[in-house]
Amino acid sequence: METTKKIILFDGVCNLCNSSVQFVIKRDKKDVFRYAALQSEVGQSLLAERNIDTSEVDSIILIDPGVAYYTKSDAALEICGEIGGAWLALTVFKWIPASIRNIVYDFVAKNRYRWYGKKDQCMIPTPELKAKFL
Repeated sequence: METTKKIILFDGVCNLCNSSVQFVIKRDKKDVFRYAALQSEVGQSLLAERNIDTSEVDSIILIDPGVAYYTKSDAALEICGEIGGAWLALTVFKWIPASIRNIVYDFVAKNRYRWYGKKDQCMIPTPELKAKFL
C-alpha cells in the first residue's frame, strides 16, 4: 500500500459519501488521495490499526500516513485544504472549535441515509478510477 498518499475512508453505501468522493476525485489535480470504503477489508484493517471504532465515529476519516488521522469536520476541512483553489477558503472554519463544527457534521451524518439514500453495496470504481482505490 502506498504510504505517500493520504487515504480517505468513506461509507461505501452512502449516496452522499459516494458523491463526495467523486467530487474530491474530480478536483484532486495533485493526485494526493487514495480511497477505501469503511466496509472494505482495507478500510477495516486501517481502522483496526488506529483503534477507530466506527460505532462511535460515524464519519469520513482522512489518514495522513505516518502523521495523523482526522475525523468529521477536521477531515473535511483538511481535504478542502488539499484540493486548494476556492475550496481552500473553507479552512477558515478551523478557527471555530471542532466541538461546535461537529454539531453540524453529526446532524448531517445522522440524517444522510434519509436525505440522500443508501446503496445495497459499496461503489465499484470504473476502470479509469480503479488505481485510486485501495
